Amino acid sequence: QVQLVESGGGSVEAGESLRLSCAASGDRYSNFCMGWFRQASGKEREGVAVITRDGITNYADSVKGRFTISRDNGKRTLYLQMDSLKPEDTAMYYCAASTKMGPCLAKPGYYDYWGQGTQVTVSS
Repeated sequence: QVQLVESGGGSVEAGESLRLSCAASGDRYSNFCMGWFRQASGKEREGVAVITRDGITNYADSVKGRFTISRDNGKRTLYLQMDSLKPEDTAMYYCAASTKMGPCLAKPGYYDYWGQGTQVTVSS
């Protein structure tokens, strides 16, 4: 079993920054694809950024150049640095882990374990 616990959400104004963290349990953390997803009210969950076991990253077009995903395998922690936040970034943010082999996809169905989520609210 893998447990994921997010932290770092909050309420900020447009243009400000937040850093999300996701602490993971489990001995095989370094083997997992890890991703950040978000779900705004009334919308489907969408992929924000994913990172492979080797640190290769992929971002949604809407966050490219503003968000940075990273991982510290020694600390079993996933991060999402969010800069230049916009009101449309408002959502519940979730981290997720996939034990599947192969490429890391930014699709929710690809992931086996999920955190409880942390709320990010950006006001204009």
